[in-house]
Amino acid sequence: MILTGKKIKEEVKKGKIVIDPFDESKINPNSYDFRLFNKIKIYKERILDVKKVNEAEEVEIPPSGFVLKQDVLYLGCTVEIMGSNFYVPIIRGRSSTARLGIFIHITADLIDIGSINRWTLMMHAVQPVKIYPYMLIGQVTFWVPKGKITLYKGKYQGSKKPMSSLAYKDFERS
Repeated sequence: MILTGKKIKEEVKKGKIVIDPFDESKINPNSYDFRLFNKIKIYKERILDVKKVNEAEEVEIPPSGFVLKQDVLYLGCTVEIMGSNFYVPIIRGRSSTARLGIFIHITADLIDIGSINRWTLMMHAVQPVKIYPYMLIGQVTFWVPKGKITLYKGKYQGSKKPMSSLAYKDFERS
């Protein structure tokens, strides 16, 4: 079951959903619009290796904008710190963003329950497009889980900036 916009607002006020900063004008019928932070990361290598740390350069998006190119993965993040210990967040691009050919998540739209941070956005453009800091870029919905809740305690918990892949840590455990 998905929460309505009115219910999202109620649950934020009760502290069951974290959205900080929270702006009531960003509530939709069953979602909340979020913004793009002013920093993105770009991997330095053309070929990435899941078994190693892949170096990335952090770039500040100037007020005049930044052009996303095709065939490049950009790691951005939300302005808002968001999450919940009671609901499962799912993120998607806003339809206005999608109509410009910007994907804000490649496959990772499910946010684990208990993951409360600035969420990393895996951005890809189908053609060159200019983005701006703090622009509305996506929306989050909140879903009611069934069953016993186990809170996320993973490697990305507490992130406050775009996070590069930590997949190499999975190989350290095997």
